[in-house]
Amino acid sequence: APETPAALVRWGTTPKQVTITGTLSTIVEKAASAELKPPAVLVVGQVVHLRESLLWYENRPLMGKRIVVTRAREQASEFVKLLSDLGADCLEYPTIKLVASDSSHQLDKAIKNLPAYNWLVFTSVNGVAFFFDSLFKTGKDVRALSHLRTATIGPATAKRLFDFGIRSDIVPETYRAESIVESFRHINIKGQKILLPRAKDARPVLPVELKKMGAEVDEVTAYCTEQVRDNIDDLISQLEHHEIDLITFTSSSTVKNFKRLLPEKNANDLMNNVTIASIGPVTSDTAREMGFNVHVTANTYTIPGLCQAILEYYNKN
Repeated sequence: APETPAALVRWGTTPKQVTITGTLSTIVEKAASAELKPPAVLVVGQVVHLRESLLWYENRPLMGKRIVVTRAREQASEFVKLLSDLGADCLEYPTIKLVASDSSHQLDKAIKNLPAYNWLVFTSVNGVAFFFDSLFKTGKDVRALSHLRTATIGPATAKRLFDFGIRSDIVPETYRAESIVESFRHINIKGQKILLPRAKDARPVLPVELKKMGAEVDEVTAYCTEQVRDNIDDLISQLEHHEIDLITFTSSSTVKNFKRLLPEKNANDLMNNVTIASIGPVTSDTAREMGFNVHVTANTYTIPGLCQAILEYYNKN
């Protein structure tokens, strides 16, 4: 019968899903009007009315939003899953990869001299991972750290340290170097020796301020970030065709390397009407210095915090 309910579903169960409903007498006209093209599935019958109560998939808050994840590929899975669960179509275009430092001998030397240190400070999950890789390669284990007190920036870093059986003595309330500095102001570290394994070219505020308190700080490079250019032509093409809604930055290095990937002649045009979301104020400041307009800055400087900030942004806009 012409009045029989009908629905057309294109790209079903993906973030690009499009559904058109009508009847057998109207569905062709509606499909043409919406420029719906194959492949699609045609559903015919009273079951179409169930869509109103089974619309959970399409009602997800980020449904239809195409979001670029620039984080290193080995770290992106949690972020991609959280965004995808909210309905986003995630495109992985890592702009960096993490590699061991060329000056890793500095870290090896510090590990051999661990008995001389009083504190071990980690500023990122990566710093923890690369430090323990080096520790184990030297033939030592966590018992070599039994005399040390530890400090970490943020719960994710503290959790990664606890994966190795060590509970951090200091985990500040906010997730940046300045917060660790404030925590140390309540502790007498004058004359104490602090080991700080972290990324090459990290912000200098932490070692500078700790030295002002009288501590002896050994800042060693545990790892470096290198630029990644995989599939850059695809990314540029999608930007040219305005197929990207939002780009995420989870560190200053992702910002800097993303900027280097854009052709200078039309970088501004490519980013026109693209929303920028940053994991925290330091990354946002870097993005602005690089010429980007930052629309979203997470209040909690973690991956779940960034997802929440993106969600709140789209709820308001």
